[in-house]
Amino acid sequence: MPSTTTGTPRTTPPAPPATTPSPARGPVVFLVLSFAGTWLWLLIGHTLLGLSALNPLLQLPAFCVPGIAAVVVRRWATREGFADAGLALRLRSAWAYYLIAWLGPLAVAAVTMGCAAVLGLWRPDLSPLDELSPGVPGWAAVIGLMLVLPLLTPLYWGEEFGWTSYLRPRLFGGRPLPSIVATGLIWACWHFPLAFIGYVRFSDVVLGLAMWTVMFLCQEVVLAWLYLRSGTVWVASLAHAGNNMVLFLLTGQLLTADDGHGPAHGALVTSMLPTIPVAALALWAGYRLRVRPPQKVPTR
Repeated sequence: MPSTTTGTPRTTPPAPPATTPSPARGPVVFLVLSFAGTWLWLLIGHTLLGLSALNPLLQLPAFCVPGIAAVVVRRWATREGFADAGLALRLRSAWAYYLIAWLGPLAVAAVTMGCAAVLGLWRPDLSPLDELSPGVPGWAAVIGLMLVLPLLTPLYWGEEFGWTSYLRPRLFGGRPLPSIVATGLIWACWHFPLAFIGYVRFSDVVLGLAMWTVMFLCQEVVLAWLYLRSGTVWVASLAHAGNNMVLFLLTGQLLTADDGHGPAHGALVTSMLPTIPVAALALWAGYRLRVRPPQKVPTR
């Protein structure tokens, strides 16, 4: 028999809103994983396994950690996915930025050595480049290095996917300049243990780390500019590979060559001189980012 009860019908209480991760959760988890994972591996690899700081077996796992951390956070910690990660190659639309990322480090190396010559820190002599690859003329070794550089790009993807693609947009609301400065400073600190395990030897560690911090900060401005303008993390990864394998390799080879009185210059000078043209590029890139704020990285 149907009920004749009247009155306000019962209603099911609304379900509590689904909890959403705190905006800070992703970056915090990412930083913990990146720093702890990298520093722990450097400790184990160098101290317990006896690997040299210059050994790729020590370097490659350590430098892949930020990329792995970004994947873990995107996939599981925040479940935000990869739509804004800049993973598409975008070869047709970003070819000019690929060209800049490929040739730029060689041009900066040339400017660096010009500055060294003007400052009296280098007597123009390219013969030390002959030692890059035994039995191969220096000019041929440089050409070979430039041709191989794109193949080395995936080795530097981990850092760029972690720092520039993931962390940077999540600091200071993604505002270009504050987020880039913060990312550059964090990225520099992440490298600090390398100065204590033989990767680089500073005669004055405090001054050396300060100079290193400036260097990484300037690099991050340029790398972030390339990423934001191209819309792909692969351009930044190519430029990062060029910085390590062309800019600092070539200038280091030329500046530290034995001049008859022992090695010409130490790590502080070889870090400081390339920073001069990189800092000039960073100032220009920072200005351009301020007067022409970038659009969001394409999701495809």
